[in-house]
Amino acid sequence: MGPHPAVAAIRLAVRRVLHDVLTDLTDLPADRRTSAGTPPLVLVACSGGADSMALASALAFEAPKLGVRAGGITVDHGLQAGSDLRAAEVVSRMTALRLDPVESVAVRVGRDGGPEAAARDARYSALDEAADRLGAAAVLLGHTRDDQAETVLLGLARGSGIRSLSGMAEVSGGPGRTKRYRRPFLQIDRQTARKACMVQSLPVWDDPHNIDPAYTRSRLRHEGLPALEKALGKGVVEALARTAQLSRDDADALDAWAADAEAGVRDADGRLECAKLYALPPAVRRRVLRRAVVAAGSPAGSLFARHIEEVDRLITGWRGQGAINLPGRVEAQRQGGRLVIRQG
Repeated sequence: MGPHPAVAAIRLAVRRVLHDVLTDLTDLPADRRTSAGTPPLVLVACSGGADSMALASALAFEAPKLGVRAGGITVDHGLQAGSDLRAAEVVSRMTALRLDPVESVAVRVGRDGGPEAAARDARYSALDEAADRLGAAAVLLGHTRDDQAETVLLGLARGSGIRSLSGMAEVSGGPGRTKRYRRPFLQIDRQTARKACMVQSLPVWDDPHNIDPAYTRSRLRHEGLPALEKALGKGVVEALARTAQLSRDDADALDAWAADAEAGVRDADGRLECAKLYALPPAVRRRVLRRAVVAAGSPAGSLFARHIEEVDRLITGWRGQGAINLPGRVEAQRQGGRLVIRQG
């Protein structure tokens, strides 16, 4: 008799991702591969909640069969009394699953961008540091299809374009580690992960922040999505997750088009020519402008659609307006048919 369907589903998802990690490792340059004779290490980021505990259990089961070492990291955000004790308990649970190495990393959460964004930034910074220090080939994250649906709705509310609607990528990472983070559960719903924990008798911790109405995502989870399902019927979560994938495919195609188009709109001195920019489709032109603004030193995370729209008006609605001030002390202005973007 095989495992419970929920357990089988999470294990299959993790097995597929581990195969992808191993395939990607064979494609790396020799200086980036795991040293000879040392099995690659894959970490799970585990909060102790149902999603990440289900992920940890599946990784612990599947990794040894593929010759992969499985470890775990939990991040103590220090936002609740006793958070250090909670992190120690999560470490014990991961150790009981025979994950090794297992660590708890304490972080200091700032205030930039609001509490949720600040906690996320601190968490990823800690995970990056741990992955670099331990030489991990990948870090698995327990985001589910439900999380993806919430992310799409939050992007829609921001009104910041198709990239926001594309939600979370199955594979992501920073410079030099573009495939560090893997999300095996984006096609699995939250209830399946919770069921997998229950049938395996895995203890889980429900973060009180997840039901705190002070947090936008919590309100969306407990009020917004249920209201949508009541009005539109079941299947909203699946439809939103499907929208994310379709939007990501479109956004990737437009980004590639913009990258190719950029060289063709610059003059011999590398300056952007307004007439050539004007001739591009708006979606491509705005991407070219965003790339140029980021290259000039504007932080991508602080650059919103309204900023790019202002720069775009220098091309499409030129009325002699002055320089546009952008995040990161970058300014854009039109000079003699050229668009000059530089850091002040």
